[in-house]
Amino acid sequence: MLRIAVPNKGSLADAAVEVLREAGYRQRHDSRDLVLADPDNGVEFYYLRPRDIAIYVGSGELEAGITGRDLLIDSGAPAEEVLELDFGKSTFRFAASEEGEWSLAGVEGKRVATAYPGLVTAYLQKAGIVAEVVRLDGAVESSVRLGVADVIADVVSTGSTLRQAGLKIFGDPILSSEAVLIQRTGAALPPGLEILIRRLQGVIIARRYVLLDYDVPRALVEKACAITPGLESPTISPLQKADWVAVRAMVLRKDTNLVMDDLWALGARGILVTDIHACRL
Repeated sequence: MLRIAVPNKGSLADAAVEVLREAGYRQRHDSRDLVLADPDNGVEFYYLRPRDIAIYVGSGELEAGITGRDLLIDSGAPAEEVLELDFGKSTFRFAASEEGEWSLAGVEGKRVATAYPGLVTAYLQKAGIVAEVVRLDGAVESSVRLGVADVIADVVSTGSTLRQAGLKIFGDPILSSEAVLIQRTGAALPPGLEILIRRLQGVIIARRYVLLDYDVPRALVEKACAITPGLESPTISPLQKADWVAVRAMVLRKDTNLVMDDLWALGARGILVTDIHACRL
């Protein structure tokens, strides 16, 4: 039976459970459950601390797991990404006091506070920067004011928390992270994991795209298809009205209204949008 690690708490937990449910797998209803068997799909799910998942997968105790790219890198475990899951996105940046000008070179010889020492140490080594990395489990933005560090490296969304602490962002992003499916480095994909990957890919695509149906004069088909090229090619079907055709194509969900506006302006009518719940492409 395939053994999969799932975050038991934190920002990735609910989204990981939801994507697995959409992929057709059973998930726990009681947060106290640590293991859940799904015999119909030949899978056992283990609910673990997000920081520990890469270690369990890298050791070979579990075949795969869902965690953050940041946690995978920080762990240093022999595990690798096999699929980006398109949720739990975050950006890691350096920040320091608003006073003075800062650059990556200026980190040399400074104290850098972070909750991700493995990730930051690897980044600094690659950049050829020697600095003292100070590990903190939380409230990293307070470390400069309290004199524990000169610089911090942390997750940044809007930057408002940093500004409140009197800090400003500098340098290029350290890392762009998101939830990923991982397996042990170099391991062959077992059949159950191949199925899981295909199912998750289907959910990700279904979330990103919608089906767009519309009618358009046959003379405008080429221009319409340029607006809705689909993933491979639109489906075109004849209508009872001889000089009109029906077109079906997948379009990015985020572009739906712009595409509908362009089609209407072109002369298309009967434009309909349908959600995709699952797919295999």
